[in-house]
Amino acid sequence: MVAKSIPVGEKRYRESYGRYFEDFGVGDIYEHRPGRTISESDNTWFTLLTMNQHPLHFDAEYGAQSEFGQNIVNSCLTLAIVTGMSVSDVSQKTVANLGWDNVRLTAPVVVGDTLYAESEVLEKRESKSRPTQGIVRIRTLGLKADGTQVMSFERAMLIPFRGHAVDDQIGY
Repeated sequence: MVAKSIPVGEKRYRESYGRYFEDFGVGDIYEHRPGRTISESDNTWFTLLTMNQHPLHFDAEYGAQSEFGQNIVNSCLTLAIVTGMSVSDVSQKTVANLGWDNVRLTAPVVVGDTLYAESEVLEKRESKSRPTQGIVRIRTLGLKADGTQVMSFERAMLIPFRGHAVDDQIGY
């Protein structure tokens, strides 16, 4: 179980999330929950925030005339949400994200779609330059509630060994 209750005093516990380097196993698949239903507001605000002016994301008439027959959700929003869904499980203790590779957008996402995510551990190795950390590479899939895959990507992260995370040091 990823979420743990850690005793911090008499009859007092603190929630702790994430995995240490030792907790990852190559081939393990983690299903991330809860899911997230995308709203019109999500798409509008993200499009405005990022200054993405493509009308396919916010002009209903334009979207109706497109091959999709409606507006589609900004793909960077989909990437952000699917990544975010994985954080409490695979990267809550991460020292640093090292990169995203092989990002693939395999099906459109529209307002009202509910997304889920899952991550598979592809590889792990101890860091050559950081003796208390290791590198873990995962592949994450974004899936609609009906199982349609909407995206995939690989992400590499620098993960601390047990006892060496920031929250271990400050009692977070």
